[in-house]
Amino acid sequence: MKLISRTLGDICDEVRGTIRTGPFGSQLHESDYLEQGTPVIMPKNIVDGKISVEDIARIGDDDTRRLSQHKLHVGDIIYGRRGDIGRRGLITKKEEGWICGTGCLRISLGHRVLDPTFLYYYLGDPKVVAWVANQAIGATLPNLNTSIIRSIQVKYPHLSAQRKIASILSAYDDLLENNTRRIAILEELAQSLYSEWFVHFRYPGHKKHRMVESEMGMIPEDWNVVKLDSALTLQRGFDLPTAQREKGNIPVYASTGRAGTHNQAKVKGPGVLTGRSGSLGTVTYVKEDFWPLNTTLWVKHFHSVTPIYAFYLLRSLDLAGLNSGAAVPTLDRNNVHRLLIILPPYEIIKQFDSYVSAIFELKIKLSKKNESLRGTRNMLLPKLISGKIDVETLDITVPDIIEPEEQQDSAIIANPEPINATQLALPLF
Repeated sequence: MKLISRTLGDICDEVRGTIRTGPFGSQLHESDYLEQGTPVIMPKNIVDGKISVEDIARIGDDDTRRLSQHKLHVGDIIYGRRGDIGRRGLITKKEEGWICGTGCLRISLGHRVLDPTFLYYYLGDPKVVAWVANQAIGATLPNLNTSIIRSIQVKYPHLSAQRKIASILSAYDDLLENNTRRIAILEELAQSLYSEWFVHFRYPGHKKHRMVESEMGMIPEDWNVVKLDSALTLQRGFDLPTAQREKGNIPVYASTGRAGTHNQAKVKGPGVLTGRSGSLGTVTYVKEDFWPLNTTLWVKHFHSVTPIYAFYLLRSLDLAGLNSGAAVPTLDRNNVHRLLIILPPYEIIKQFDSYVSAIFELKIKLSKKNESLRGTRNMLLPKLISGKIDVETLDITVPDIIEPEEQQDSAIIANPEPINATQLALPLF
């Protein structure tokens, strides 16, 4: 497959595309932001290649008209310019007309020599990412500018091949996004069930029980107010420097979640852990054996609760509010143990467990599918971009879904196997 090599700046100049930064200086102040209005995309809003509307800034009509030159269009690529310079996102119809904010760069391709989705993936090639990082200015806070982006060398085939490559990689990301949405729905379903039963006390048979006064308000008569250590015991995690980790399939967890693998486990699964140092209040359920790092607290003993119930119980507590650190947020397990909780009878906990365990199994299955999808996509991306896999000979259109199994490069592309929709059906209660 023949590749043409040119700088991104030369390509944009030829087709009247643009590479420019978002508004600077006095053009936007924090006081200009509103609760409603046109969204302004900052680097923090670029999450996993998508634009997140969580905590997104918005501006009014007057500012939108004033900053019209910074409006985004379908196919534009937005780049984080400061700090985490690897962040990039492809603008879709959903974000059309939004504003490229301070701290971002915008690439507009104009009349097409490059397919925007192809370029989006090309910029994610590890070699390109490393080159851009090496060009960044500043030691403490790396910065990009338009000159650096214009200097990126792009090697590309003709448009039809670009679109084949883009459709292959997009199919993986579409399925990843679909699975992620389903996981979110399952999490919401399980959390709603917990709230109904254990916060609002609308559990099976609740009408048969009268409510009584307690130090935590009105509770069902056969429930008790106890300290958390009556339900479970937390233990600090274990030291394991990165340099001492051996290759293996045992997950290692830090305060923010999964942080690699090792060849040994410290805790038998299923287990529950939360952040102890740094990120507080991040609670994780782990089905398999695992290694909790010293930045975590893990549940050593489940006295009168199950692991699944303990997961939701700890999530319901204001653990971040127990911060006892100054420079680094820290959670003292003794303070957590002293928290008062409302403890239901064990048979109700077990009944809740029987419902939610089905949801957990499906979440775990979807998460493992996503791990496989990411691994296969990441393996294919540099091979497709570099032309090592010649897509010109492959008879492909835009596939609905690609389901990666333990197949190899071209076989994965040419013979996608769609996922069975019944595998993703939500359990009915």
